[in-house]
Amino acid sequence: MLASLSSLQDESLQSVQDLEKELGNTLLAYTIHDFKPAMLSEEQISKIKELEGELGVALVAMAN
Repeated sequence: MLASLSSLQDESLQSVQDLEKELGNTLLAYTIHDFKPAMLSEEQISKIKELEGELGVALVAMAN
């Protein structure tokens, strides 16, 4: 399972913004994705970790 920031339609975005104003807090909307992770070799994992470090992000390898 993986969560990513949601892309909201205008009406949904407005509902979130209205609630933010009411609560006085910022809200983040996430969408949950069901996926199978890729089975990787140690070499592949090492390459991914290196790129993560260079980019400052987390990468997830998904099975095709």
